[in-house]
Amino acid sequence: MTQELWLVRHGQTDWNRDRRLQGRAEIPLNQRGRQEATALRLVLRDQVFAGVWASSATRSVVTAQLAYGAAIVDARLDEFDFGRLEGMTWSELPSEVQQALLAFDGFAAPGGESVAAFRYRIEDFVNGLPEGRHLIFSHGGVIRVLAGTTPDPGQHLVVVR
Repeated sequence: MTQELWLVRHGQTDWNRDRRLQGRAEIPLNQRGRQEATALRLVLRDQVFAGVWASSATRSVVTAQLAYGAAIVDARLDEFDFGRLEGMTWSELPSEVQQALLAFDGFAAPGGESVAAFRYRIEDFVNGLPEGRHLIFSHGGVIRVLAGTTPDPGQHLVVVR
């Protein structure tokens, strides 16, 4: 089966700007984020996809609407659940948590999600996709997982910036 995944991270939010861990918190796109999404429409307007998908986060759904149009919402594309770390900045994290986050595999957020569970739900989503090109509006963590697990990223993965 051949799948081509076009991955788009949602537009900027105030928490992204402030470099806060933003997983499940519903933080809306800021003005720059809306401009980024609208500008992406020029890149995507002539593309045809077998499916257009978005995480359940409003920031992903709105990015999809502004950049391409309606998307099918699937919570398996939601960002990593940071639990009690949600909203913290990098400098507020203890150094052992910083190192564990950088290593990524094996990390489990206190009161949140493990990377293993996160990876499983994303792979479950992709494994259920039909053949063809798919446009996915999601999050940095999801893109990190997909970029690291695609058998041949240069052939099957298109990251739209």
